[in-house]
Amino acid sequence: MRRGWTVLTGALVLIALGIGLARLPVPYVAEAPGPTIDTLGKANGKQIIQITGRATTKPKGHLNLTTVSAIDQIDLGTAIRFWIDGDTAVLPREFVYPPDQSRKQIEARNADDFTQSQTSAETAALREIGYPVIVKVESLSAGSPSTGKLAAGDVLTTVDGKQITSNGFLQRTLQAHQPGDTVRIGYLRGNAPATATVKLGADDQRHPILGVRLNQSQPHPFTVTIQLSDIGGPSAGLMFALGIIDLTTADDLTNGKFIAGTGTIDDDGTVGVIGGIQQKMIAARKAGATVFLVPAGNCEEASGAAPAGLRLVKIDTLHGAVTALATLRRNGPVPAC
Repeated sequence: MRRGWTVLTGALVLIALGIGLARLPVPYVAEAPGPTIDTLGKANGKQIIQITGRATTKPKGHLNLTTVSAIDQIDLGTAIRFWIDGDTAVLPREFVYPPDQSRKQIEARNADDFTQSQTSAETAALREIGYPVIVKVESLSAGSPSTGKLAAGDVLTTVDGKQITSNGFLQRTLQAHQPGDTVRIGYLRGNAPATATVKLGADDQRHPILGVRLNQSQPHPFTVTIQLSDIGGPSAGLMFALGIIDLTTADDLTNGKFIAGTGTIDDDGTVGVIGGIQQKMIAARKAGATVFLVPAGNCEEASGAAPAGLRLVKIDTLHGAVTALATLRRNGPVPAC
């Protein structure tokens, strides 16, 4: 009898310890498949991409952005359950929430990134459909190295023989130089083309500069507005850009297919890597997607983790995405991960 009670008591103690350990907080965050939203559709009763001043098309398919849901403040038992669950990733907390930043700072940064992704998506999409970016000199700084070479009102067209597609492209090209290097700047003064050779100056951080204040514009006869909240980060940029193109051009990019994807985008249409690719693919497939657009830099990670029935298409630029979707409509070969 005593031995039985001893065994029972020991078992109860072990169970209690197990329950206590399972409830022990751990410094991990779980990333689960999040909502996937059709950029061609509506959210909260409003069209997500609104075009004013131009007739829009009615695409038959989907162009879904994908997201990841972060689950914070988990306990050991939950972490183990998520480790076993193939749909959810468990990451050290500092990977998601850097310890040198507050939660408020991180949320503010994610909101800013999301807003910037929409702005860059619009710029890249408009360029793709034929509305170029204009980079114009507003003024020259005091002692500018461009004095006598460039003037207010000049429209900059090339740098070192490469077309200037945005202010960002110009700045990245300049940063590949050192102060004191010379660059060739093509420009329009009025309607007259000309070229100036400028010896680059330096700012307070010793970055190479032209010493000019620039203004970027992109004249177009209609307005684009994106209405979507409660999502953060920059990874919806590619799908927003494709949605704008699909609504403002005659070709149906989707050809009736359910296409999802992810990827950051800059003003020049370059598609960048994102986090949570596995969870985003799972969310897309569960929603019904059969094609998933993957940033080229995420292909290695994505190729071995794609759910059955989801075709992965490798994307490095917005133009490449448009070309790939056109090829899919013809049942032709596309870059795969």
